[in-house]
Amino acid sequence: MDPDAVAKAFVEHYYRTFDSNRPALVSLYQDGSMLTFEGQKFLGPAAIAGKLGSLPFAQCQHDIATVDCQPSGPQGGMLVFVSGSLRTGPDEHPLKFSQMFQLLPAGGSFYVQNDMFRLNYG
Repeated sequence: MDPDAVAKAFVEHYYRTFDSNRPALVSLYQDGSMLTFEGQKFLGPAAIAGKLGSLPFAQCQHDIATVDCQPSGPQGGMLVFVSGSLRTGPDEHPLKFSQMFQLLPAGGSFYVQNDMFRLNYG
């Protein structure tokens, strides 16, 4: 398993799903998963899906600039750090963001244990 290839595939899947079918992201999280979104914490798939579903825009387009990956822990997990920009409408200015995921193995695949998102201002 090439961690960089797994990270790249995960990032492509995550943001493609976020931009086209946000409710489907819930399947990437498990009961102990946590999202920190702009400093607010959400525990478990239902709370995470609720937060992502409540975002005040219907459409979104992510443009990924960088993806960095490191192995994490004895379980075979990975840390994935993403930076890029997002646009919430065709007439909106792009907003810079950073997002970090801790992926843990489960049944031949990975799930998101931890997810931290921040907009980058300035």
